[in-house]
Amino acid sequence: MGNFYRDNDDIRFMFRHIDLAPLAEAFEEGFRFANEFDYAPRSVEEAIRNYEMVLDSLGELCADFIAPRAESVDREGNTLNPDGFVIRPKGIAEAIEKLGQAEVMGFTLPHRFGGLNFPNLVYSMANEILSRADASLMNIFGLQGIADTINAFASEEIKQKYLPAFADGKVTGAMVLTEPDAGSDLQAVKLRAFQDSQGNWLLHGVKRFITNGCGDVLLVLSRSEPDRSGGLGLSLLLCEPGPTVHIRRLEDKLGIHGSPTCEIFFDNTPCVLIGERQRGLVPYVATLMNGARIGIAAQSMGIAEATYRIARDYAASRKQFSVAIEKLPAVRDMLIDMKTAMEAGRALLYDTSRVVDLAIGYNNLVENHPPEDKEAQKKLKDKARIYKRYAGMLTPMSKYYCSEMCNRVAYDSIQVLGGSGFMRDYACERHARDARITTIYEGTSQLQVVAAVRGVCSGTAEKYLAELAALPYDPQVSDLLAKLAEGTQQLKAAIEFTKQQGNEYMDLYGRPLVDVAIDLINGYLFCGQASTKVQMNVPVAGGAVKNGQTIPMKQRKLMLAKRYVEKNAPKIKALTDLIRQGDKSTFSDYEALIGPVPES
Repeated sequence: MGNFYRDNDDIRFMFRHIDLAPLAEAFEEGFRFANEFDYAPRSVEEAIRNYEMVLDSLGELCADFIAPRAESVDREGNTLNPDGFVIRPKGIAEAIEKLGQAEVMGFTLPHRFGGLNFPNLVYSMANEILSRADASLMNIFGLQGIADTINAFASEEIKQKYLPAFADGKVTGAMVLTEPDAGSDLQAVKLRAFQDSQGNWLLHGVKRFITNGCGDVLLVLSRSEPDRSGGLGLSLLLCEPGPTVHIRRLEDKLGIHGSPTCEIFFDNTPCVLIGERQRGLVPYVATLMNGARIGIAAQSMGIAEATYRIARDYAASRKQFSVAIEKLPAVRDMLIDMKTAMEAGRALLYDTSRVVDLAIGYNNLVENHPPEDKEAQKKLKDKARIYKRYAGMLTPMSKYYCSEMCNRVAYDSIQVLGGSGFMRDYACERHARDARITTIYEGTSQLQVVAAVRGVCSGTAEKYLAELAALPYDPQVSDLLAKLAEGTQQLKAAIEFTKQQGNEYMDLYGRPLVDVAIDLINGYLFCGQASTKVQMNVPVAGGAVKNGQTIPMKQRKLMLAKRYVEKNAPKIKALTDLIRQGDKSTFSDYEALIGPVPES
């Protein structure tokens, strides 16, 4: 029997390395739920045991049941019947049923609705594990943020009607946002929401590129104020499939074939309002999309892990010039860079998830359980505010970094396999096709950079790096910390120069600014891992595995931190120097450099 949790040393290490206690205490609200629900944990230790038991169970289900069906799911795809009903691939339908039976479809929902009430950090681990098995299935499993949005903003009546069904795995949902003329620019949404003479809400219009648009619960972003343009004219409404909801087509896609992507026509469809009018885009959909972006980062990690493992195995077994190709320096270096980039992505994603959990926890305390002491209240509000800012910066960073990394790893995996990687004999080509969408949906990489660079240039990155730098570290990484401190000063100088040039320049050089900030953050995270107190060994690569030789994880992480920080130090200097050159030819010389639009 396989297990995608147990066989991943880095996920298991991270589970032990990150301090889960504050998250457990925050989400269980001092473990008060144990008095009402038998299955709620009564202590930090019990909560953490529950987290790992679920990851272990999910890891086994993914390895033994879901992954073996992924190839047939990809080949079969979804089918749209003439009556508008969507038939899912057999493997997806079976997997959804199994996940419901495993009671993991309400991962982050409260106990009172039958949910697990787990932190987002553990959910990110679960999404990664499941995405390694079948990335397209994650587009259904990973849409649990829809239930979270209902829980956060809907009326109690709506919560009671839908959330227990989500937790039981009886329904799936869809974020119905995009339109033919409103992709990334959701403020341009035109689909109409209006009330009839009895005050009932109805929907009319078209939505396109809707992931799982054939789901049972549809959250629809609509224009409820016809006389008001922009985001303030939008509301969020909920409807179910029925005779007025027409799936007009399924998109014929490059990858993620198990996940149906639908065009939907709403023909005066009955619906209910979620929360208040005019708050559909901000905060409701903004909150929903932030969760979805972390989900895509986790999906990217799972795809990268799956395709890397194929390349690693092939490189160790394939012989050319009488040696395994992993002995060749070019291949060896490529594999190390793939592995390092994956662990950097995991470090960033999991730390982002941790910060999001703390932001949620602090906000919950401020709103529902504020301390009586005024000074303590002020400190708590300050913590809630700063962690909200951290989360706002790290979320697009994680989505950007992990999705771009995923595509590089998928590309390089095919390269390691050579001609075999181009063939369907190996799953690398499927993983490459699945990887491609991750830099596009839930906001392109370019939009993630635009969002993240605001945090980098507003002082949020500086505060976060200072917080990381102030943590206790092993003396063995002191030279690396010095390099990171130097890189931070280079980033500060580049930010100061950028701010003097204006917002247009900041957007032009957003990518190198964000890249430098990510490299520095990951450098500190790796140094923290190299300073870990976790006692855990991992097998030595290659033939030594057969002899049972191992290396302490702390020692391996020290090697990783050293390689990562030292290789990135010159890159950070080069990027910050580039930013401070002040080249604006993109603005001044665009027409000359790009030339005329080619005639078709």
